[in-house]
Amino acid sequence: MLNFSRTRSQPRSTRSMSLGGMDYVDPKRKSNYVGKIFLAAALTALCIIMIKRSPSLNPPSPFSIHEPGVTHVLVTGGAGYIGSHATLRLLRDFYRVTIVDNLSRGNLGAVRVLQELFPEPGRLQFIYADLGDKESVNKIFSENKFDAVMHFAAVAYVGESTLDPLKYYHNITSNTLLVLESMAKYGVKKLIYSSTCATYGEPEKMPITEETEQKPINPYGKAKKMSEDIILDFSKTSKMAVMILRYFNVIGSDPEGRLGEAPRPELREHGRISGACFDAARGITTGLKVRGTDYKTQDGTCIRDYIDVTDLVDAHVKALEKAQPGKVGIYNVGTGKGRSVKEFVDACKKATGVNIKVDFLPRRPGDYAEVYSDPSKINLELNWTAQYTDLEKSLQTAWKWQKSHRNGYGISSAI
Repeated sequence: MLNFSRTRSQPRSTRSMSLGGMDYVDPKRKSNYVGKIFLAAALTALCIIMIKRSPSLNPPSPFSIHEPGVTHVLVTGGAGYIGSHATLRLLRDFYRVTIVDNLSRGNLGAVRVLQELFPEPGRLQFIYADLGDKESVNKIFSENKFDAVMHFAAVAYVGESTLDPLKYYHNITSNTLLVLESMAKYGVKKLIYSSTCATYGEPEKMPITEETEQKPINPYGKAKKMSEDIILDFSKTSKMAVMILRYFNVIGSDPEGRLGEAPRPELREHGRISGACFDAARGITTGLKVRGTDYKTQDGTCIRDYIDVTDLVDAHVKALEKAQPGKVGIYNVGTGKGRSVKEFVDACKKATGVNIKVDFLPRRPGDYAEVYSDPSKINLELNWTAQYTDLEKSLQTAWKWQKSHRNGYGISSAI
């Protein structure tokens, strides 16, 4: 009898079929093979993610730990004119620095200059954040270990403050309160607060000492005084080391030409007189507007105490070094010499070599006739004295930066 049965050399599910010399793999076998590849890839990716997130294998950021011998300073407003110069000095003196700035007035270009000058890991970090956002402020303090705070961040134009006072109370007073709350929560024990002579208003007696009564006459000065009051009240129930620096009219720029002042074009009307002078010298504006010629001063224009930014930064660093737990230091930072606006304009003409056209206009709301400091206390207690007191030379230094940076810090000036 013939046997029509046959023996299978391999199971049907795994055997290839041949047709015309070509093998065709069973689709089920191919599907299983591809699935195993995808599974292996997914497991590999998961392992890589877990390794990267593992604290034992991923060292912590140097900004998130207290390192012996290293002082980590949070500089609020560090992308601004004064804050960037302060950051430069701190980095030069081997401090570790974190800049927090929302770039509403600051310049990203200034931050990039600082990053290029100090590219070493653990020296400088920049955090884009708004100090008016409580969650952001809390997150910054929770993820970083600060030893001290230099609080510069603030809108700072007298004229603008009279037009939009609520902005100033929010930005200056409310934001300072949020910073203080986070400092208290996370145990940051040292505060250097950037205040202003505007808290004094228009005193009857000159020069101004730290004991002069504070009677501010514009929202900018009032907001700063409110912040000072909050800081002083809090200091009574804490062991925080506090230094409050009330400084006068800031001019100049980095002597080596690395940083300068680059205000927003839309804020030129409210800006510092030095910026207005340079804009006129460069032809950006048709002339310099001097507001107020009927004050009770020698030539009828306002008298101010002009302090070079390099000296001002030096005062901040000395305050940081001298701050003591549980103690408060309040200091005027100025040259002790008043100069009229007309004197300033003459010095600016000489510094730029341009015969600037000057338009004399009515007074600006919120301005005061005469303000200059008595720096005796800071001289005695912090061993600080203004070194850059030649007005024309300070303006020459600033003018040199302006000429070589016609567009400020360039395209990176704002986000």
